[in-house]
Amino acid sequence: MINGSTVLAGVIGWPIKYSQSPRLHNKWLSVTGINGVYIPLNIHPSNLKESLKVLPKIGFSGVNVTLPHKERVLNYLDIIDPLAKRIGAVNTIRFGKNSEIIGTNTDGFGFLQNLFQYAPTWNTPKSEVALLGAGGASRAILTSLVDEKVSQIRLINRTISRAERLANDVGGPIEVFSWKNIRKTIEGCDLLINATSLGMKGQPDFAFPMDSLAKRAVVTDIVYTPLVTPFLKEAQKFGFKTIDGLGMLLHQGRPGFNLWFGKTAPLVDKELRTYMLEALEG
Repeated sequence: MINGSTVLAGVIGWPIKYSQSPRLHNKWLSVTGINGVYIPLNIHPSNLKESLKVLPKIGFSGVNVTLPHKERVLNYLDIIDPLAKRIGAVNTIRFGKNSEIIGTNTDGFGFLQNLFQYAPTWNTPKSEVALLGAGGASRAILTSLVDEKVSQIRLINRTISRAERLANDVGGPIEVFSWKNIRKTIEGCDLLINATSLGMKGQPDFAFPMDSLAKRAVVTDIVYTPLVTPFLKEAQKFGFKTIDGLGMLLHQGRPGFNLWFGKTAPLVDKELRTYMLEALEG
């Protein structure tokens, strides 16, 4: 029952109808018994600045930010935390007491928490990582991996210049490679990440032989529609541990929930995954 005391939060994007965040956060609100609601907000890029100014004035405590606003929104924030500055993108905003617009980024947190949940023995200080793609998601993942002090990151992208700019922005033990001879490039790596949209519904399938990876390798895909992508199916052929992208979505939402509603979100467990999958597969 929404009333005058209901805490408001939401997600801004264009288009917004595909976002699964409302289903996730409203489930958590129901479980915790918080008097709150999380609303999808279809905001065109031309209205982004004005919308951000209005939302805190009409009672919103904060919002998630999704495509195509994650980088553009930086221009309209009053405060950007150091992590979001390094990443160069924001996915979580909270509004201060005086309507200040404060941005952070939880995508890297979500990626790592998903990885650690399903591959708890993965050894970060000794790890050699291959990361495919140099888009927005890669920025957050790269930053989180550098902060975890992995020994080496091989950044693989079709456009070398874009990958080089990204590696230079993030810093750390990053070496850039082209798509040519990927099998050789990933040789010996113990973590392989697909951070592109390839393999997603509506996008070209994406897979290649992975037998050159280390025997203990973990293979993960940030795509979650379909849940098991051709990329992950190929990894399973070689017996590698595979992790789908749904957990990243779920884990990245937890810090925002805490910021907006003042209570820790429930843990990401099998029951929550099943609940979210019902919508994805429906």
